[in-house]
Amino acid sequence: MSHRTFNIEELADYLHVSVANIELLVRRKEIPFDRKGDRVIFRQADIDAWASRRILGLSGDQLTDYHKTSSAKVHDLSAKHAIIPELVSDTHIEPALASKTKSSVIRDMVKLADRTELLNYPDDLLAGIQEREQMCSTALAGGIALLHGKKHEPYLSVDTFIVLGRAIHPVPFGSPDGRTTDIFFLLCAQDDRTHLHILARICMMCYHTSMLIELREAPDAHAMFDILVRAEKEIIREL
Repeated sequence: MSHRTFNIEELADYLHVSVANIELLVRRKEIPFDRKGDRVIFRQADIDAWASRRILGLSGDQLTDYHKTSSAKVHDLSAKHAIIPELVSDTHIEPALASKTKSSVIRDMVKLADRTELLNYPDDLLAGIQEREQMCSTALAGGIALLHGKKHEPYLSVDTFIVLGRAIHPVPFGSPDGRTTDIFFLLCAQDDRTHLHILARICMMCYHTSMLIELREAPDAHAMFDILVRAEKEIIREL
């Protein structure tokens, strides 16, 4: 797990409560925090431990209320909404993935996901992806694979996100056309509905635009991000 820190606004978003609620907890010294000059900061490890103790101490009704307010973050899943810019940035993209085997691709893609600082439990994600790949490869014709875990749970990540890796050398990954794979998406969704939406969106971008060709020719991560955004806009115009 990362050594992430939050400011007040970020922590309010992380805990799904108001900024005023966090400020009150700080004034009462009921939440772990540090000061850097005039700034109040919160360490994720301390917050997670604190939140766990509070949850364990909740009554039945209080626990139900907390669960309702701490569910997965909601994204607009309407057909005309561009969701890709919400889930990807150029820092989520590795244009020179050095992996040489299927197992190393999976490990390296999870490491890339962990670098986003959105992933809470990389080991759980890794195990979920490995289990999913044992059932059936997520590789598709055309040299792409859409890695994802068997289950989609809010606890795994701060928010739904996508990472993208482009292998230096194409890797045998179990594609139905028998060819190697060099473009790898990893989808980390907080719920099944969001997962299915972004899975379908990326498939459309792959097969109904020139995105894959452009991704293979792109000079860097920033250019690859721009290609993703353009491809989604093209898809949305046709819907």
